[in-house]
Amino acid sequence: MDRTLMIIKPDAVAKHVIGEILRLVEAEGFVVRQLRMTHLTREQAEAFYAVHRERSFFGELVGFMTSGAVVPMALERVDAVPHLRQFIGATDSTKAAPGTIRREFGTDVQCNAVHASDSAENAANEIEFFFGKNT
Repeated sequence: MDRTLMIIKPDAVAKHVIGEILRLVEAEGFVVRQLRMTHLTREQAEAFYAVHRERSFFGELVGFMTSGAVVPMALERVDAVPHLRQFIGATDSTKAAPGTIRREFGTDVQCNAVHASDSAENAANEIEFFFGKNT
């Protein structure tokens, strides 16, 4: 089994769709191994998204991710990373395929409901970021 990280972002938490997203993820065959609700500090959001530090949207992304509660979760299934990326849809919710999480619950590029790891290496680092080592 492989692991990946998904974060339900502040826009989806504010819409009260955590349960609906979890239901869809579990129905897709993912097993939730760890989950918690938290509110990222500016420092935590900057550290988590450090790879984007030089991009023009970095400040806006950090501001958005600290604007409300988030729900990070470690998910498990065969081919977890690519399967989740396909299942959540394109980053821009307006361009995501019908039936994907981002199309159903997001509104645009930033308010796109969820974050998902983009590689197995990043998944391991991101899971460790939220849940510690050896999880």
